[in-house]
Amino acid sequence: MGPAVYILGALVSLASGVLLLRSYFRGRHRLLLWSGLCFLGLTIANILVFVDLVVFPEVDLYVWRLAVTAVAMLLLICGLIWEGE
Repeated sequence: MGPAVYILGALVSLASGVLLLRSYFRGRHRLLLWSGLCFLGLTIANILVFVDLVVFPEVDLYVWRLAVTAVAMLLLICGLIWEGE
């Protein structure tokens, strides 16, 4: 059941990122760009969770997962700060 949840989380993040970026390219609201990039980063983090826990359980990718998630969240925070001004 765990691998299905990891894959589903990655797919939902990917769908959210794609929809946000598609909406950005239509309306050019920059907050949509930052949100879409954040969700694409979270997609990569979710893929890393799957790879870490299912594909290569003997390899520890915890630090890489946290780093990718931190960069994704930083993109969203920077976008919120720049768009709030």
